[in-house]
Amino acid sequence: MRKTIVVPALIFAAALAVPAAAQTQSVVAGTAPGMAGAAQTTEVSAKVTAVNAATREVTLKGPKGNEVTVVAGPEVKNFAQLKVGDDVTAQYVESLVLELKKGGGKPVERTEQAAAATAKPGQSPGAAGGRKITIVGDVVNVDAATKIVTVRGPQRTVELNVQDPEQLKLISKGDQIQATYTEAAAISVTPAVKK
Repeated sequence: MRKTIVVPALIFAAALAVPAAAQTQSVVAGTAPGMAGAAQTTEVSAKVTAVNAATREVTLKGPKGNEVTVVAGPEVKNFAQLKVGDDVTAQYVESLVLELKKGGGKPVERTEQAAAATAKPGQSPGAAGGRKITIVGDVVNVDAATKIVTVRGPQRTVELNVQDPEQLKLISKGDQIQATYTEAAAISVTPAVKK
């Protein structure tokens, strides 16, 4: 039986980039008038080769033989259920959407929302979580010749290169750009098959 647990992206981000694991990626991008977005999903798989209960360290081995050791923090409940031979699959999803707000009027700000939960007794070890960051900035300049849109946000000013001429025509000084970044991670633990 395969159980899926969503875990906080910040906790497992390092494990997702591990060279020890087989990795696949898929990217989706799209545009609509006044909007552009992209999402990326990365899936990584490995086998548990060692579990140290005292230090909460788990050693994972990928199909190419590379190993990495990660520490399961206190938010990973039911840690004692992890066993050598278990298969671990991690999925990490992140997306970015840019949206034009004609005429502005929203506060220039950065907001962050996060959610987390832990596994219930008897469930596979894990935790749940994700986050969403939204930033609103004012368009302070549009240079049609260089295709550069300058946006002043709450902490800094950035220059966006807008290659699509139809999108560039929609943007004017005084408008706002809202950027929404989201990320989440999921870990599936499949217990080792008993012989």
